[in-house]
Amino acid sequence: MITNSDFNFKNSETLTLELPFSEHVEELRQRCFHIFWIILFLTTIAFLDVKFLVKILELPVDNVKFFQLSPGEYFVSTVKISFYTGLLFSSPFVISQILLFLLPGLTEKETKVILPLLISSLILFCLGLVFSYYALIPAALNFFLNYSDEVIEPLWSFDQYFEFILVLFYSTGLAFQIPIIQILLGVLNIVSAKQMLEAWRYVVLVSTIVGAILTPSTDPLTQLLLSLAILLLYFSGVGILFLIKN
Repeated sequence: MITNSDFNFKNSETLTLELPFSEHVEELRQRCFHIFWIILFLTTIAFLDVKFLVKILELPVDNVKFFQLSPGEYFVSTVKISFYTGLLFSSPFVISQILLFLLPGLTEKETKVILPLLISSLILFCLGLVFSYYALIPAALNFFLNYSDEVIEPLWSFDQYFEFILVLFYSTGLAFQIPIIQILLGVLNIVSAKQMLEAWRYVVLVSTIVGAILTPSTDPLTQLLLSLAILLLYFSGVGILFLIKN
């Protein structure tokens, strides 16, 4: 027979179990709120000096005149440039908020793995952007310019140009996350470093396919550069995993 005291005890027990969850949700809401405002703030700052950002994006290509196909095309492009700039520069703050949210629920061993991986992921993504800006984008653009040289005058839509380099930026940044994925698979004992090394032939094939898919251009030089970068990252991940496991 259930007494009133038992019923009250069960209610209080349920309340104590639900309260931490509600606080958990509230903390998540607050951190998402902070992330939203910092992205909005940095996006606004970038928009105030967006002409400087436009000049930086135009540096990889010379002797090209840009135009807009519609009256508002350039404005929309500058809004997108400002947003992605704000998103990029807010990424350290976003990662710090994610860490502050996750750390209380992680064990000491998990913290030692997750924290370096998140920081390394951010660093590799930034390296991917640098590699794309100084290597992939100039190679792709120069290929197209040289291919049409003395035949067609290069007049490019700025919005389409921005979309082109944006795809290269983020596809390269994502490709540079390969060592992070490898380390996670190795730490979780899903795939060993030895198995990764033995599959090098398949990796060469897959890197070639991925390089062709991720690059928006059809020139072989850009695809080759990205494929070589993927291979270098893959074998770097294998080496790091060997060091961690031994």
